Amino acid sequence: MKNILILIVAAAVYLHFYPQPKLEAEFEKYKQEFLSLFSDATDTGIRLKSDKIFKDLEPQFNSFTQREISKLKEITSTRANVKQFYQQQCNSNKGHPVFHPTNIEKVCNTIANYESLL
Repeated sequence: MKNILILIVAAAVYLHFYPQPKLEAEFEKYKQEFLSLFSDATDTGIRLKSDKIFKDLEPQFNSFTQREISKLKEITSTRANVKQFYQQQCNSNKGHPVFHPTNIEKVCNTIANYESLL
């Protein structure tokens, strides 16, 4: 028993001071899988339907071009797309190649209303 404990401590010290890129990559992969699995298991089910943002913006479509509407439909197809768009565009205040600045502000404000449900 004492020998096994010494072996475990020696392996831990070795891995701590001499990290292995392959081992660290595998560890990160398993860690992400575990966190994803844990998140799915503890999910409350209260989530935002991604098309809710599209429906909320429908009354304002007279100021959107057809290209902006189709891009908005693509963005609101999944929650992951909405979250990614919000993080990349709305939080960074960068311009968007498709949306007019006033329209992107409308989209970001609408998404911000549901940010906690993403």
